[in-house]
Amino acid sequence: MRLLVAGGAGFIGANFIRVMLREHPDCEIINLDKLTYAGNLANLKDVETLPNYMFVRGDIADQELVSQTVKGVDVIVNFAAETHVDRSIHSAGAFIDTDVKGVFILLEEARKAGVQKIVCVSTDEVYGSIEEGAFTEEDKLNPRNPYSASKAGGELLAGAFCHTYGIPVVVTRGSNNYGPYQYPEKLIPLFVTNAIDDLPLPLYGDGLNVRDWLHVEDHCRGIEVVIAKGEPGEIYNIGAGNQHTNIEITRTILEHLGKTENLIRYVKDRPGHDRRYAVDSSRISALGWKPQKDFMPGLKETVDWYVNNEWWWRPLKSDEYLEYYKKQYGTL
Repeated sequence: MRLLVAGGAGFIGANFIRVMLREHPDCEIINLDKLTYAGNLANLKDVETLPNYMFVRGDIADQELVSQTVKGVDVIVNFAAETHVDRSIHSAGAFIDTDVKGVFILLEEARKAGVQKIVCVSTDEVYGSIEEGAFTEEDKLNPRNPYSASKAGGELLAGAFCHTYGIPVVVTRGSNNYGPYQYPEKLIPLFVTNAIDDLPLPLYGDGLNVRDWLHVEDHCRGIEVVIAKGEPGEIYNIGAGNQHTNIEITRTILEHLGKTENLIRYVKDRPGHDRRYAVDSSRISALGWKPQKDFMPGLKETVDWYVNNEWWWRPLKSDEYLEYYKKQYGTL
């Protein structure tokens, strides 16, 4: 199988490439990534010299480049996206360019090239917030920030291309991921790396927002199952049922690191902050997928990874990065 992974230098994409090369050593992988701030080739340092792995630097919104890159490809998995909600609130344009226009170009060139399957990796955030229960794939979309709206737009294009042109597109909606190589602006790596340096942990609102936490490798295995068994035109939720409040996560991190709760700083809630996410994963479970990582051991294992891999994250917490967070939350 010849596989094009768009956005493969990011957090989930890099972990997916690693899983696929480990589980399918005969698979050829092309990694197309434009290396924005969250795209990092250090994420793939351990596979970069393999003969069946190739990196191409570029943007999925570059039609000529995509046209050349998709030739001879069997399957495309698209992780390429602007993903951070805070950044979308302050600068939404880049999210539309990548998450909507970029998806259109990728779909159009895949259609021309006769690609056998396209997996568009989306997010549970397209559903919006749910007070109780869990969203199924039939529930209406209710995105409440520019990031989730842009992802919903890309999804709708994917579905339209499937139904209009008959191209085999599948959409996945993953819940909140955690694990190694996650850019340190998201909650878990930000709080772990800040706590290591005894910097404040900026916790939104009352800290009671609930997320369903999914280990990144479990997510990648779910996408692997969808490549093999997913039905074109279908949508598959991928969630682990690990629902925890942000304050629970924060306290677990601090306790594991031997730090006190004095590092917690409650900050003004962000606009459009969804209260609770939860998805029903019955459809993908019927294909034979189930999460393998228990959450609390997985979280502590993840914390330890950041403790033991400062070489990876410390260069990312540059002066520019810290300045961004000072503007967001006050002095860190």
